[in-house]
Amino acid sequence: MSVLLIAGSPSERSRTAALLEATGQRLETRGVQVQRLRVRDLNPQALLLADFGHPSVLAAQELVAQASVLVVATPVYKAAYSGILKVFLDLLPQIALKGKTVLPLATGGSPHHMLALDYALRPVLQSLGAKHILPGIYATDAQVVVTPEGGYQVDSEIGLRLDEAVDTLVVENLIQGLSNSGRFRSVPFSEVRCSV
Repeated sequence: MSVLLIAGSPSERSRTAALLEATGQRLETRGVQVQRLRVRDLNPQALLLADFGHPSVLAAQELVAQASVLVVATPVYKAAYSGILKVFLDLLPQIALKGKTVLPLATGGSPHHMLALDYALRPVLQSLGAKHILPGIYATDAQVVVTPEGGYQVDSEIGLRLDEAVDTLVVENLIQGLSNSGRFRSVPFSEVRCSV
């Protein structure tokens, strides 16, 4: 399973990036290969002018094509996902997410914008052909706090929800690997779970 973390925040350091990174760390702990794409690092002119042939856009499209799972994170502005993420999603081919599993993440100032995940972002992900969109995780500013050192810390409730989402991603992709081959595939030791 290869996972692409897509940061849809225009800021270099943000609560959204911290939430996405917490997800990435949980995946890596389970032995999952993770790649990162910060939309803000793509050529701004290519994004704004919808330059489908620009090398940075082509490279980003290739990262999306290679991933079996996408984790898409965005801040919520004016009850919708970020404009920079919208511009990027518009540059993807219409079936860019076909057969892929997507975990949407969002951050916002208050719980009032929680439904932006379901009413703004989910329809776009579905229109791009996502096979399965997991229930999104929304965190308020109070749930991703700034530490005294200037970093960010997700609270325990959000941490538990991230753990559950990552477990679902790992289990579903193990099952998918099984059903695609018609027989059991090799399972890395780091993915083995047993109970006594």
